[in-house]
Amino acid sequence: MSLLIVGSIGIDDVKTPMESHKNLLGGSASYASMAASFFSPVRLVGVVGEDFPVKYRELFRARGIDLAGLKIIKKGKTFRWSGEYLWDMNQRKTLSIKLNVFERFKPALPREYKATPLVLLGNIAPALQSHVLSQLSQTRFVMADTMDLWIETARSELLGLLRKVDAVCMNDSEARELTKTTSLVKAGQKLLFYGPKFAIIKKGEHGCLLFAKNRFFTAPAYPLEDIHDPTGAGDVFAGSLMGYLASVGEISFEVLRKAVIYGSVMASFNVEAFSLNRLQTLRQPEIEERYNSFKVISHFDDIDF
Repeated sequence: MSLLIVGSIGIDDVKTPMESHKNLLGGSASYASMAASFFSPVRLVGVVGEDFPVKYRELFRARGIDLAGLKIIKKGKTFRWSGEYLWDMNQRKTLSIKLNVFERFKPALPREYKATPLVLLGNIAPALQSHVLSQLSQTRFVMADTMDLWIETARSELLGLLRKVDAVCMNDSEARELTKTTSLVKAGQKLLFYGPKFAIIKKGEHGCLLFAKNRFFTAPAYPLEDIHDPTGAGDVFAGSLMGYLASVGEISFEVLRKAVIYGSVMASFNVEAFSLNRLQTLRQPEIEERYNSFKVISHFDDIDF
């Protein structure tokens, strides 16, 4: 099945304690689409300016990503973000944001996109996420990502959106902020109360939590010695998860457990290089090998009495 992904596409300048790189491909939709393309056909919806490098469009096409939903604004400038990571690589500060054409982004889906069965709503404004949903006709499963900005500035719209989607995905600090509780277990249960059938809480290097009614799953993160750039790891996680679901064609808690592991595996590859450079060289056998390694390091035996 095809997967529709809506979100930001941008150009990033990223600095870490060890390196600094400029004019990198960035944006939630970019990371999610590249990751998902390893599992299923992807339809990308986003907006860029005329300055968006041709090489990045060709990169999308090389992965088989459908760009009929990519709008290029003549004489416009692409969304730009600049950020710096601190020593522990878990904290970053935004140095500058220029929304440019993204400021007026109002997704209009191509006709052939409107019957796409699986949808990932990247962390754009909840009103825009709802606008995308209003154009869809035959969805089987919709997952929404979000961020602290929308929790702070568009809480009511976000809560309204959660009543319309099948799953929600956010990081631990966002889950605590939205649910107003410090316990992630309580936060996950409260997210389900808001409407979705499934809730996923990302914990960065500490893995993630998956919630459903009377069901719970926790997964560690894949251990890495070196992390070069954490940018987009959460979007890669979400894109891979949804891409795997699209490849299987079945939605259940058991399938989602496996999808979560694939998301963690793909995110672990992404942080090994800046931007999407690692995903450009990644091959399917590497994914399966790391998935199997993940299984080995997470396994434990039954207790013998």
